[in-house]
This record gives sequence, C-alpha cells and structure tokens, in this order.
Amino acid sequence: MTQQANIVIIMTDQQRADVSSREGFPLDTTPFLDALAKKGTWFDRAYTTMPVCLPARVSLLTGRYPSATRARTNHNGEDAYYETDLFDLMRAQGYRLALCGKNHSHVKADRMDHMFNLGHHGGGGDQRTEDEIAFDAYLASLRMSAGATPAPFGVEVQCPYRAVTDATRWIDEDQGEQPFFLWLSFPEPHNPYQAPEPYFSMFPPETLPLTQSDASSLAAKGYKYQFLRELGETAFPNYDEQLVRARSNYLGMLRLIDDQVSRFFDYLDANNLRDKTIVFFLSDHGDYVGEYGLVRKGAELPEVIARIPFQVVGPGVVASDSPHAAHVSTADVMPTICEAMGVDVPRGVQGRSLWSMLTGQDYPEDEFDSVYMEHGFGGLHYTAEDNYDRNADGLSEYIGFDELNGVSQSGTMRALRCGDWKLIYDMQERGQLYNLPDDPVELNNLFDHPEHAEVQSMMLGKLLGWTLRVQDPLPHPRRRYQFKSDKQNYWSPHANKTK
Repeated sequence: MTQQANIVIIMTDQQRADVSSREGFPLDTTPFLDALAKKGTWFDRAYTTMPVCLPARVSLLTGRYPSATRARTNHNGEDAYYETDLFDLMRAQGYRLALCGKNHSHVKADRMDHMFNLGHHGGGGDQRTEDEIAFDAYLASLRMSAGATPAPFGVEVQCPYRAVTDATRWIDEDQGEQPFFLWLSFPEPHNPYQAPEPYFSMFPPETLPLTQSDASSLAAKGYKYQFLRELGETAFPNYDEQLVRARSNYLGMLRLIDDQVSRFFDYLDANNLRDKTIVFFLSDHGDYVGEYGLVRKGAELPEVIARIPFQVVGPGVVASDSPHAAHVSTADVMPTICEAMGVDVPRGVQGRSLWSMLTGQDYPEDEFDSVYMEHGFGGLHYTAEDNYDRNADGLSEYIGFDELNGVSQSGTMRALRCGDWKLIYDMQERGQLYNLPDDPVELNNLFDHPEHAEVQSMMLGKLLGWTLRVQDPLPHPRRRYQFKSDKQNYWSPHANKTK
C-alpha cells in the first residue's frame, strides 16, 4: 500500500521548534499539530542542513547537504548540483506533481503538473481577487517588519489559506489511478510578522513568557550577532518595540498555520484520503523570535534557528506520545520517501532513510545518535575591524535589515548535536561546546575546558566522521569501480545491507 500512497510535504518557513506546547512552551500555539504528532512519529532532535531558506529546501528535495549541492546561499539555486531530486523520483514512479505555496528552491514550474506560487509579499497575476491584491500590497508595505495592528481583509487572503485552497482544488481534479506528490509550502511564520484577528490578539505582548536571553547576551555571542542587531536598529528605530510585537504576531501566525493544516486534514478525511496519504510536516529553519534581542535568522548555528519541528503521519507510520530519540535531518526526507515507495536511493543522496523507525522496525541506533549541520558560503569571517561595504553587498536603505548578508553568512562553520551536547567548529579551528539542558541558548562556551575534555574529543571525532561522510561522491568513477552503499544509506558499521 505504501508504494502507491500519496505523499505530502507540508513545510513552513522559519518555524522555531520549541514554541509548541508538546515541547513545553507555556502557550498553546499549535494544538492541532501537537495532537497530530502523537498520531504518528515526531522528533525533537530534528535539524535543518543549513538555517537558510534555499539551501535547506534544495537539501529537502535532493537529500544532499549544501556543501554537496553547492547551493550555500539564497542566491545559488541555479547552481544546485545533484543527479536525481524528489520531483524526478516521483515523476518516474507515475505520480502527479504539484507545488502550492513558497518555492525558493532550484525547481521550476516546468518540472511539475501544477505550481501555485506564493511568497512573503503574497501572490501574483490577475487571477487574484481584489482583496488578495490589496492584501499583497499590504504585505509589501510592511517592509518585512511587524504589523502594529491586525492585518486587514481576514483569514481568506492569508497565504496559508490560499495555499490550502489551491492544493485541495488541484487534488480534486480528475487524476484517475495516479497517486499525487504535493509540496504544500507556507511562506509563514517568516517575516513580515502579521496576523489578522482573531490571531493578532491571541497572544498579547504583555502575556508572553520571557525569552531565555536578551540583547545583553550579544557580547557573549560575538560580532555577527551584534551586526544583526545593529542592522535592525538602523532599519527600524523602534526595534525593541518591533521585537515585542513580532513575537506576539509570530505566535499568532503559528496558530493560523495550525488551523490551516487542520483544514487540509479535514479535506483528506472528507475525501477518504487520510489513510492513503503519508504526510511529512517540517520547517526549513527556525527564528530567533527575540532570543539575543534578535528576530529572523542569520548568525551561526544556535538551536533556535537550526532545530526544526519534524513529524510524520500516514499509513504504516507508528503512533507515539513521546518524541523519537533519533537525531534526524532535512536531508533524510528524500531517502525516507524512497524506501517507503520501495525504490533505490539515487546516487549522490547523503541523507538516511527513517522508514524503519517510522514503521516500528529495528534500526541501528548508533546511526542516529548524532546529526550534522552546515553554515557559511566560505572565505574568512568578517569582523568589526573590516571595512565592510554594505552598499556593494546590496544592503541599501530599503533592505538595510537583510539578515542574510556577506557578514552573517561569511566563513565556514559546521555543527554536531549528540545527545545533550552541541559542538560548533569553524575553519579557523575555533570551537564552541554547549550542554543544551543546562544552556539551551548557548551562552556558556565549554570548549577547551579541561573537565569536558573527554566529551569534546568525542564530539570532534564524530564531527570529523560526518564531515567525511558528506564529501560529495558525485560524480562516481566512470569505469570499473563498483560503488558500495547501504540500501537505507546508513553509515553505521552495524548496518550491513548493501546495494
């Protein structure tokens, strides 16, 4: 049955993992998704391959890390390097293909049967209603900031609502016996932070829990974080007020998204599709949401922008009230779908199949005792001493608060999560080591502390192993040599199945 199951990937943009009640957050931001997670398998140690939109989305579709796809910034989609991606794979298996919502990947409209584009300023074209056109103009007018008043025109013009409406309309089209593959991709809760009523008033600023850090933490976090704060203050003189309203709106946007995911599942139920459809829900990366006195993303690889929500539900997927113990990645989605359909993992894919754990089968636990992340487009880190030309780098007055810029993305960093520990290491051999239960926002760097030497050595060894694993195997040798790989793309010595 799973070979012919419909496949849906619901992706949000910039959704931080820990702001849901199932993760202990005191406000009920995603009640439907929290309940849905426990009807399937969910992970609280899931990470993006890189906390930047396009690189993460290319990883989702190719199962490859940004260092291999060569798409290491939001401006390198045309450079994406791979042999087979999800759209190729699903087309070869006879699936109808659609993208409804935000793309921001290497994929073009001619690769699929249907594409309905939405972005952070809404949609385009003359098919929009008058209210949708007016709302899209409102989104642009916010200049990626936080709306101080409720968004106009109601829920029906919001991008998640429009994406679900278009997706269900497409599924309703006569498809015969063909299963469908749908990428349902919401541009929210990415900035501009805005929400209509009743969502605007659901989480009033004065009722929000305190953040775990604030702007006083910037001294500990370093120049890239400080640069983001200075950009924000330059673009928006009322930046501190923006932070508070942005947090409130962000949480309201999560509830709006939650309601639209619920609406999509109501459609699946009403059309007898729930038991025929495997649904992945995840985000491309997180958002500071006030931590370190910042919003959005950009600097380095802290948990708040690197860890993502990740859950799977559908035929064959076992249910659990508790999160799965495995450490997993965005790159694991593509090989998981391969195994679910019973097809070989394509050449060059670096992620690992999660299908065994999703279906309650045995799997090598040591294979998933850590997870790896990347950051940076290379070169040296920019520092406060550099004469960085903002205009030459595109930071004009209008987009002066572009958090993804030559400073925040400079250099090369790699990170590893293993159990309670997090290691970040850069090309200049500078390390950061954090115990996450004690230090969830990573303010107390324990690297080179003698009492943690054993943990540090273990983490460095694992990071080196991961760095070797993600060396791109493409192109394979043209003659003679037979390439050995595991059927599920495992690297563990306890996984001996080969193809």
